[in-house]
Amino acid sequence: MSSSRRVQKAAEAIREVVSLAILMDLKDPRIEHVTVTYVEVAADMRHAKVHVSVMGDDTQQRKSLYGLQHAAGYLQMKVAKRIDTRYTPRLKFVLDQGVKKSIEIEKIL
Repeated sequence: MSSSRRVQKAAEAIREVVSLAILMDLKDPRIEHVTVTYVEVAADMRHAKVHVSVMGDDTQQRKSLYGLQHAAGYLQMKVAKRIDTRYTPRLKFVLDQGVKKSIEIEKIL
């Protein structure tokens, strides 16, 4: 299997695991209305950038991101159980503005 295919499969697995864990396992009140939009995994599989969309204002978005960063260790453990790689990618959460922008455009139209 080519390395890019492996990275792609890992990204998809991470997206699934993190999405499910956010929905089912995390009990942090700061983490609300979070959707994992996509995941970018570095070619060396050591880092993964998890793009999330958060419904709500800037304060809500910041709170959710903060909560997710605090849960990163737990989420990495969940990912480690799912994907079989030498290194479990370190998760970094970033806000995906794409969904928010499209909603704003929708309102304008």
